[in-house]
Amino acid sequence: MSALRLFSRLASTRTLQVRSIVEMPARCKYTQHQGVKGIRNRKSFFEAQIQAGQRSEEDEDADLERTASSDLADMRFLDDRAYDEVAGGAMRITRDIASSQQVLILQPYVKWAAKRQNTPVDVRPEDQLAEASALIHSLPNWQVARALKVPLESLEKKTLFGSGKLVELKELVAELRQERQLTCLFVSKGTLSFAQKRFLEAEFRLPVMDRYSVVIQILRLHATSAEAKLQVAMAELPYIWAQAKDASVTQTRRQGYALTDLQKEILRTRERKLRAELDRVRRQRQLLRQKRKQQNYPIVAVVGYTNAGKTSLIKALTVEDALQPRNQLFATLDVTAHAGCLPCNLEVIYMDTVGFMSDLPTGLFECFVATLEDAMLADVIVHVQDLSHPCHAAQRSHVEATLRSLAFNVASGDSTTSQLPPIINVYNKCDLVSLEAQPSADPVHHISARTQTGLEPLLVDIEQQILSATGRRKLQMRVPSGGPEMAWLYKNAAVVETTADAENPERLMMHVVISQRTLDQFKRQFCR
Repeated sequence: MSALRLFSRLASTRTLQVRSIVEMPARCKYTQHQGVKGIRNRKSFFEAQIQAGQRSEEDEDADLERTASSDLADMRFLDDRAYDEVAGGAMRITRDIASSQQVLILQPYVKWAAKRQNTPVDVRPEDQLAEASALIHSLPNWQVARALKVPLESLEKKTLFGSGKLVELKELVAELRQERQLTCLFVSKGTLSFAQKRFLEAEFRLPVMDRYSVVIQILRLHATSAEAKLQVAMAELPYIWAQAKDASVTQTRRQGYALTDLQKEILRTRERKLRAELDRVRRQRQLLRQKRKQQNYPIVAVVGYTNAGKTSLIKALTVEDALQPRNQLFATLDVTAHAGCLPCNLEVIYMDTVGFMSDLPTGLFECFVATLEDAMLADVIVHVQDLSHPCHAAQRSHVEATLRSLAFNVASGDSTTSQLPPIINVYNKCDLVSLEAQPSADPVHHISARTQTGLEPLLVDIEQQILSATGRRKLQMRVPSGGPEMAWLYKNAAVVETTADAENPERLMMHVVISQRTLDQFKRQFCR
């Protein structure tokens, strides 16, 4: 292999659709937050002078992006009709999102709180039913024919429902079929066992989906980048294998649902290729994090329950027009980076992450570890919570538990590195809640990303946490006006303010935010 071909192959290991942000002055917009007084982003004259020198690196990144697009040709295995047949049989999902569906939603719940497992006490069946309806409404052309709660004694019975309740549900299904064409039954339970699903399908003569299947259908719809498609494809496999394992050999053969040796080999081959691609994505993101660390950019990860307003908050903090928040569940699947500026003019990177949801196996989100590592290894985490949601307390507990689990997985069991970064709790959508209903005891920020209220105290808190986590501090330095020291500080530190020196007109007083390492470099170069 020639040296040129070898270099091209190594370069293609860069991330599929994640643009390099290590050269922020040349790539990211310098935005001004118009809703927060006193925050101004200024582009220094020194950065303008070095733009020409960065042109070659931009050309290199453009070439690498074109090379990355060729990697899509190596991912043709994602479009496999034989696999789609296996996945459709196990999960009742399809790639034809445009097809309309009329769905009957059944929200089972255990009548006695003492017997409930993995369900917070303050989560009511009505709230679970509303979330199940929101899942269906997240899919285009999917309509809710009827939604109802079903009390049960246990969620583990093979038939799930009792005989009397089955009769009632069959009558309801027959009634709905007369009114409209009912096409699907959604049992809002994390996962249904193979036996439960096949029994219900035989009784109602309708395809039966659980929460895992519906969420996968939504993720397929919102996965647009190659990286997101890889992660969603990986998230499907544990469910299919679990269904195949749960089915007994005798029952499977009798009902015609057995996985043939060829289908098993299709699943193994697909899983092997997906793991290889995801490992490559993970290495690429590690490389990007190392380069960001070398450039000394602080990282703020924005996490939260799905549809809590993470993207809306980042847009409010950065005023980035390209961001288009959507009022949908799981609207964001890719971890994306956005440049922002703190009140002290220190540039930071806000990382938008995939949202979490309760009553789903943790294995589903573990498939997104390759991108969620950016959040686990950030300097500060901003936890956005929807205060207007009736279950915001339970959602907060679920997200915190998931973060702890993911942090442990990222650290690979090393307790010395599994600690989470500092967390700033933010109550969003406060404009939808009366002042009397807003809790005041919790040390959290009450904001509205839509109306841009409460952002100034939040930015001040983020600034304090960033300075503490990264070892930066605010200093006042006296330097020659127009000298190389001034240009160096504009390049390597965050300049808050410059004022004339009252004692010496040839010097300036520069108020800067600087790390100890950068300060030592300044001293070695200019304070001999």
